[in-house]
Amino acid sequence: MKRISIKKICVSLIAIGLTQYTFANVEQFEAVPGEYVVKLKNDVKSLTDLNLEKFATQGVRVISEENNTILVKREFLEKTQFALTALNNQPEIEYAEPNYIYRTNRLPDDPELSKLWGLVNKGNALAGVDIGAEQAWDIQTGSKKVIVAVIDTGVDYTLSDLSPNMWTNDAELNGEAGKDDDGNGYIDDVYGYDFANTDSDPIDDHGHGSHCSGTIGAKGNDGKGLVGVAWNVRIMALKFLTKSGSGSLEGALKSIDYASKMGANIMSNSWGGGSHSQALEDAIKRASDAGALFVAAAGNHSGDNDAKPTYPATYDVENVVSVAAIDNNGRLAGFSCYGQKTVDVAAPGVGILSSTPGGYKSWSGTSMATPHVSGIAALLLSEFPEMTHKEIKERLIATAKPLSQLRVKTVAGGVANAYYALLNEPAPKDPNDPYYWASKEYKLETAHPYLGSTSKQWVIELDSVSAMALHFKRFDTEKSYDKVTFKDADGNILGIMSGVNDDSFSPVVTGGKMIIQFDSDKSVNKFGFEIDAISYR
Repeated sequence: MKRISIKKICVSLIAIGLTQYTFANVEQFEAVPGEYVVKLKNDVKSLTDLNLEKFATQGVRVISEENNTILVKREFLEKTQFALTALNNQPEIEYAEPNYIYRTNRLPDDPELSKLWGLVNKGNALAGVDIGAEQAWDIQTGSKKVIVAVIDTGVDYTLSDLSPNMWTNDAELNGEAGKDDDGNGYIDDVYGYDFANTDSDPIDDHGHGSHCSGTIGAKGNDGKGLVGVAWNVRIMALKFLTKSGSGSLEGALKSIDYASKMGANIMSNSWGGGSHSQALEDAIKRASDAGALFVAAAGNHSGDNDAKPTYPATYDVENVVSVAAIDNNGRLAGFSCYGQKTVDVAAPGVGILSSTPGGYKSWSGTSMATPHVSGIAALLLSEFPEMTHKEIKERLIATAKPLSQLRVKTVAGGVANAYYALLNEPAPKDPNDPYYWASKEYKLETAHPYLGSTSKQWVIELDSVSAMALHFKRFDTEKSYDKVTFKDADGNILGIMSGVNDDSFSPVVTGGKMIIQFDSDKSVNKFGFEIDAISYR
């Protein structure tokens, strides 16, 4: 549903006709990154005769030929004041100002919202590390026309957060008990089906499926409980995982085919295991042919899915979106699988609060990251009902918000973002990513392979910098056992790296001094590390 009222934002107006422009504090106001509204002087008679590209580095589009107004796109990392000064010094320009964002600042009144850092993170660890839900909700909050099949341990459709948004099979709901009223092969399948116990009641007796459902679509703005990514949606409950949390290939196949047959737009799959199954891949292809997006958890065993696939997340089918997990500092979760070629995006997956039959609980896993992406997909389909699953997947990847730790860990190099996905705009680069900083060559490496029971420390210093990070050309240690610890000048731990982290950066240290400590045990000895550069600012 669109909202037409807007909240007025006070801005410093740039007076037309003055030769001096004041840009004090413009960066404190929200604006589209890298975009500026430019009014050309009246003596510029034709925009077609003007070399508009000289005003921009990223492109220009016309707002109004009649009013000589254009929109200029410049580099995201360029300072706003610098860009405005450069633009206003052009003789053809009457004035330029940021492309300010106006919004209702609408937030739901659900009392648990402040605890949902994955949706709106205003100070839980690193502020702003979330999926951009607050901004997205001013554009779209979801639609009951969108059906998300949660293929899991079932859904507790009696929970107050979930019951208003449950999908129902109206033919069975309004039909005759004990009869297959819609002829789909299942009797009394009102909310979905239980393929674990072969009955028509997919009630959740574990909690996992309800937890995922709450993140996707807990009813929003109803003054109680918590809220999902999509305030309005229809959740189809498909149970193939038992009370113990396990299920069979047979149940998975039946669940996927049921969802395809009954019109699910999105399938949310926070489960995995087993080797490659042609039957499961074929079922996912049938879902793709039916037009459904298949969102899947990348896995929780810290593995590289490029090297060793995790299923179903790594099936090479065009409707599959594989999801890694991050914590509230924007770091890849220690348990999360990754893959520069096979894991599409990341999403919040550590300490995620949601609904269960036993009350609100905080759980962690790529299982918790996956429903964030399913919810974003639901918002996209609510806003753009004609989008195909292929287009949604491409949009999720193209508009992900870059995070330095994800640059070589996922296809997108960032965390899925609902706001930029709805805008269909690339999210701004991460200014804290050392990849975009200046760099200089620096050589430091362990023995290859390193020796067992190693304990060695290095102090690295660089003059006249405000921050720096080390670049690892190669990094391969025995995961969880052989570690590199990074400390600042005062000995405070900045972070720890272990496992395979080729072409990656260390944590960032403030100032020009970093202490690194390498410790190995007596067992497996791998390559070690090779530092080839320092990035700094």
